[in-house]
Amino acid sequence: MDFLTGLRIGSSGMSAQRMRMNTISSNIANVNTTRTPEGGPYRRKDIVFEAMPDAKNFGEILSSQNEKFQRVQVSDILVDRKAPLLKYEPDHPDANEEGYVAYPNINMMEEMANMMQATRAYEANVAAVQATKNMALNALEIGR
Repeated sequence: MDFLTGLRIGSSGMSAQRMRMNTISSNIANVNTTRTPEGGPYRRKDIVFEAMPDAKNFGEILSSQNEKFQRVQVSDILVDRKAPLLKYEPDHPDANEEGYVAYPNINMMEEMANMMQATRAYEANVAAVQATKNMALNALEIGR
């Protein structure tokens, strides 16, 4: 594997984890959102990753049959379809006829655990990119 391939793979992981972190942040920020433009409470979102062949163009895909390097890519953002949490608050402006308000079904502990996992994965990709960069710099030092 050459240096540029290592950098592309590491940067794709950082980009995917950044998008995951943005989605988790959105979930946490909307934990009490009871009204959205689509109607009803906010729905939790989750990221789906997909492994893609690491190639810049179609010609590289055809010519690199023996190399199985893959990069990560966000393939979809899923919207959670769990039933919302109902809380009895008859004075709330979004309360239904019985006085219940529908809140997003978001577990803060699960979101925080996902956030820590995304942070660690991002840091691992940063370390891999940094190691690749250091190897390239050391290789240049040999030629001096």
